[in-house]
Amino acid sequence: MNIALLAHDRKKELMVQFCIAYCGILAGHTICATNTTGRLVAEATGLPITLYLSCNQGGDQQIGARIAYNEIDLVLFFCDPARPEGQKDVMEIARLCDMHNVPFASNAATAEVLVQGLKRGDLDWRDIVNPKK
Repeated sequence: MNIALLAHDRKKELMVQFCIAYCGILAGHTICATNTTGRLVAEATGLPITLYLSCNQGGDQQIGARIAYNEIDLVLFFCDPARPEGQKDVMEIARLCDMHNVPFASNAATAEVLVQGLKRGDLDWRDIVNPKK
C-alpha cells in the first residue's frame, strides 16, 4: 500500500511517535510525506520515505495530485484543530480522499484503527482499486 503522511506543526511530534509505535506495520508499505514531517519520521524510524515539498510550499498539493491519480491508498494527516487557518488544506485532502475512496485519518485515534486494519488485511480491497505493478 502507498501511505501518505502529513502533519501540522504542532502535530509533527505526535506523528513521529505514532510512526515509531507502528514502524513494524508501516515498514511493509511505501510511504511518502511532506518534507518536514517525512524527514522527522525517517530520522526517528529509519523508514524509507519519499519526500515532497513542505505543506506551505505545495507538498499537500503534490500529495493531493497523487490521490487524484489513485496512487495513494491511505492518508494520515494529523491536523491541529486549534489552527483554523490550516483547516483549508485538511479539508482539500479529505475531499480528495472522499472523491477517490481513499481511507483518511485526521487524528491518532482514527489512524490507529486504520493501521490496525492495514495489519489485518482490511484494506486489501485497495489492491483491486490500485493494483501494484
